[in-house]
Amino acid sequence: MFNYIIDLFFPKLCAGCHSVLMTYEFVLCTKCRHELPLTQYHLDPKNEAVKKFYGKVTIEYASAFLYFNKKGIVQELIHNLKYKAQEEIGTVLGHWYAEDLKKLPLEIPFDTIIPVPLHKRKFKERGYNQVTTFGKALAEDLNIYYDDTVLYRKRYSKTQSKKNLLGRSENIENIFDVHFSENNHRKHFLIVDDVLTTGATLEACSHALLKIPGAKISIVCMAIAH
Repeated sequence: MFNYIIDLFFPKLCAGCHSVLMTYEFVLCTKCRHELPLTQYHLDPKNEAVKKFYGKVTIEYASAFLYFNKKGIVQELIHNLKYKAQEEIGTVLGHWYAEDLKKLPLEIPFDTIIPVPLHKRKFKERGYNQVTTFGKALAEDLNIYYDDTVLYRKRYSKTQSKKNLLGRSENIENIFDVHFSENNHRKHFLIVDDVLTTGATLEACSHALLKIPGAKISIVCMAIAH
């Protein structure tokens, strides 16, 4: 009864179109869920996410769940996740994409999921890392260890979304480093992030993790700029 009254005066809204959610809907309404621009990259070993890193860093696999278009539903989702603390969006996307990633060949076994880290100052400002819930949902469904202690950001930088593509590629090298022990040797790390644009940030993360002896790198993002 109490929850009914709360929903009556403060109805739950769709994170995509802001319409009132039905009782059986969570985060996204049925219409928005069916309109999500799926990449189907998990079916293509030579997809556009993989091509972002050709000749730049050695990776085993790369993929993204959705296409990110300006003023589209995915931009709205990422904005609400990143700036309005709607962390449940990451959880939902992680659980959905895990079902696709379970279909990958067995020769791509991930050992540890690593989120792209925020600088301590940025984390304090925002109060959370927008990638955390996505990574933890993947880890839960794929039965993979989640570790946000290995990779860290050494320098504070401005929000990437406010920079142009050239600016996103500049001054990105050497801003990440790693804390690791022998337990991290020879692990296959799956780096997760929100939106793949130039790939510069993920490239820098990969180079840092490759300092670990025997490390292998794969990358999965919620979305890719399209």
